[in-house]
Amino acid sequence: MDDRRTPLARARGLGSARDGLHHWWAQRITAIALIPLVVWFAVSLVMLSGADHMAVRAWIGSPVVMVLLILTIVIGLHHGQLGMQVVVEDYVHGDGWKLALIVAIRFVAFFFGLAAVVAILRIGFGG
Repeated sequence: MDDRRTPLARARGLGSARDGLHHWWAQRITAIALIPLVVWFAVSLVMLSGADHMAVRAWIGSPVVMVLLILTIVIGLHHGQLGMQVVVEDYVHGDGWKLALIVAIRFVAFFFGLAAVVAILRIGFGG
């Protein structure tokens, strides 16, 4: 059948990712959330620079510190995963490779996030 629509009419509503606005907002929100978290983490590291092992474990054991550390790691990994996904979508041209890399990036981010959360909780609860 002959399609008599203009090229614009055929392309309307078709984005490369189909959910680009959500992805864009998620990346901006995670970036904004990371600003105070990374500043807090950097200041904390400077304050703990001369501390011994037990003092650092006690610091991590504080409930507020545990929550802030977990938020920093999870939000940071999610932000990084979103950024890497954009790079893959822009520069990898084979659909199979693109899908495999995006799945691998998400798996790695999830695995490292889970490992970090478990480690923080084990240290925090004296495990």
